[in-house]
Order: sequence, then structure tokens, then C-alpha cells
Amino acid sequence: MRAASLRVDFLEGARIALFSLFANRLRTVLTTVGISIGVATLLAIVGIIQGLNVSFQKQLASLGPNTLMASRFPWVIAGDWWMYRNRKPFTLAHVEQVRAQSTFITHVSPFVERQADVASNSRQVSSVDIEGVSQDYQEITALEVTRGRFITPGDDAMSQPVAVLGSDVADSLFPGVSPLGRSVRIDGRPFMVVGTLARKGRLLDTNQDLRVLVPFGTFVQRFGRIQSLSISMKVDSADNVNRAEDQLVALLRRARATPPGQPDDFTINRPEMIANTYAQLTGALFGVAVGVGLITLLVGGIGIMNIMLVSVRERTREIGIRRAMGARKRTIVLQFLMEASAVSAFGGTLGTFVGLGAAKLVSLITPLAAAIQPLTVIGGVSFSALVGLVFGIWPAARAANLDPVEALRYE
Repeated sequence: MRAASLRVDFLEGARIALFSLFANRLRTVLTTVGISIGVATLLAIVGIIQGLNVSFQKQLASLGPNTLMASRFPWVIAGDWWMYRNRKPFTLAHVEQVRAQSTFITHVSPFVERQADVASNSRQVSSVDIEGVSQDYQEITALEVTRGRFITPGDDAMSQPVAVLGSDVADSLFPGVSPLGRSVRIDGRPFMVVGTLARKGRLLDTNQDLRVLVPFGTFVQRFGRIQSLSISMKVDSADNVNRAEDQLVALLRRARATPPGQPDDFTINRPEMIANTYAQLTGALFGVAVGVGLITLLVGGIGIMNIMLVSVRERTREIGIRRAMGARKRTIVLQFLMEASAVSAFGGTLGTFVGLGAAKLVSLITPLAAAIQPLTVIGGVSFSALVGLVFGIWPAARAANLDPVEALRYE
């Protein structure tokens, strides 16, 4: 009996609330503006962040879950740059020691890089990353060759002037034609193109397609003294990465004659370091977005509360008549709470479509990706309805607690 009574109160409250909203359409629309702006702002930024997360995870996965790189410099420098600058450089002897003594490493490649201009005929690409590597580097980094081939041991041993172009370099220098067998000039030195790489996109602030790979031996011969050599490695399985890192630290300390008790004079870089930096950056942006959205929703909620208080005052006589005819306080409370929630949910729905459209527009006109998860949309609408419910409590309580006699006398 009690459940049936509550169901009748709920249905009657919903009917009266919807009638009131349609009867005051302009007020309803204006009331939803604050909620709409808050939800739209929140969903637009969340959508962009979610899109970036998806894109970043794909790019990070391309580095491989079981890759390591030993270097003088960490990928993310948080301390004194000069401390890292004064570390002893790695040598090819260190590369061979890792290859011979590590029990968890399956592939090892020296890695050196510099920036240079790359040209062909009248076309030129500036500030390209020129990387000197060995054959193993393709397996370590899971690079996909779309045309031609990768660097071979013979290229490295004979210091052959061959190059594998990143997709941006290939498209800029040879638009619409195959670059295989053609000549490019790297910092004025001639190289023959033997392969091109599949597009990989950006990783944080690095364009992974603006690169040219050459044999390590050729790099040393053509560009002179190596400033900073790193050791790129692949572990036999993701489960052994920690054990491989511990073994490498001991092996490299011994190879570099690091005194006991002294800190490591090198860094073992892992993809997780980039992931942590990315999480910090997007975490701050996400916090700002949530803060802005919540403040806007708060302002919208206060607007809903004010409008509902005005509605209570305008409908005082109506409330008195309903109370005199036997309406319970619970019925009045349900009516006004449902009215406030409906207004807020309508604003949240409108804001959801606006936010989705804004995120999609940003992804179309900028390099930023956008992806909205269904749960995010549901959460946005539900939360906006909850805001209306919370800020509708006081007006609903005031309406329910009106004295029926005094309400009937109200003009």
C-alpha cells in the first residue's frame, strides 16, 4: 500500500513538474544555461584528454613493454642538467659487454643522434633527427618498414651511405613518388634511400616521423666524433624487465669502473618514465578542467535554486490548495525535486551535445585527438541531474512546509 502511494506521488509529481516546465519554457531554458556551460566545458576537456590518452597509449606501446635504454641522460630531466652532462660517455665496448654478458637481453643496438637538414633536389626538411643504429634497432623498437628494407649488418660493417626515411621526411622530399633508390643529402653528405618507415605520430613533444635512420658505422664515419652514445635493448620478456635492469646496473657499473658507494653515472630509461611524466601533465590539466566545470555547475545550481524559490513564491496559493485537498508534504517535495532535477538534466543533456561537438571540432582542426567514453556521457547527465536535486532540496522543503491556511490567503 505504501509503495503504491509512493508510486502515485511520484507519477503525479512528474506530471505537474513537466507541466510547469513547459508552461515556463523561457525560464526553463535560461535556467539550464549555467548547467549546460558547465557540463559542456567538462565533457569537451575530458573528451580531449581521453583522446590524448588513447593516442598516447598506442604510441607508448610502440616502444615495447620490454625495452630499455642505457644513457648518460634520463629521458625526463628533473635535476641539474650539468650533473648528467659531466658523466662519462658510453662506448662500443660497453655495447659489446652488454651483448655478451646480459642473460635477459635478446637484442642490443648502439644509438646516436643529431639534428640536421635533409634535402633532395630543390626540396629540404629542416631539423630532422638523424639516428645512427644497427640492425637490431628495428626489433627493439618494433619499427615497420613500408617500402624497401631496413639497415643490414653489411651496411653497418662497410659504413654504407644508406638511409631509411621517416614518413614525414619521405612525403616532404618525394611527394607522390617512391623514394627508393633516390639520393638525399644529410647535412650536405649524399645518402641513398633504401627504405621508408610506417607513420608513428607524435610522442609528447617528439615527432617520431621526422627522422632518418643510418647505419651506426656510417654515422660515425660521416659525422665525426660521437657526443653521446646510448645503448638500446630489448628484454626477452616483460616479466624479466626488472631483473634485466638490476643485472644491467651491476654490469655497467663494473664496466664503467664506478666506485662502490658512488651513485650510478648512467640512467636506465624505461617507457614508464614517459608514462609518468605524461600522467603528471594530463593530471594537472584534468584537475583544472574538473575545477572549472564544478565551479560552473555550482553557479548553475545556485541559479536553479533561485528560480525554484521564485517558483515556490509564485505558486504559493496552488500549494495551499493542494495541501487543503489532502496532498502530503512528501508529494510537494517530490514535485519540486523532480522539477529541479528535470531542469538540470535537460541542461546536462544539452551541455553533453555541445561538449561532444566541441571536442570533435577540436580533433578535426587541430592535432589533438578526442574520444568520449559512453560512461562519461552518462556520468555527465547523471551528475547534472544530481546537482539539480541537491540545489532543489531547500526550495522543495520551503514549499512543503508552507502553512496551508496562510498559503490560501496568499495573493
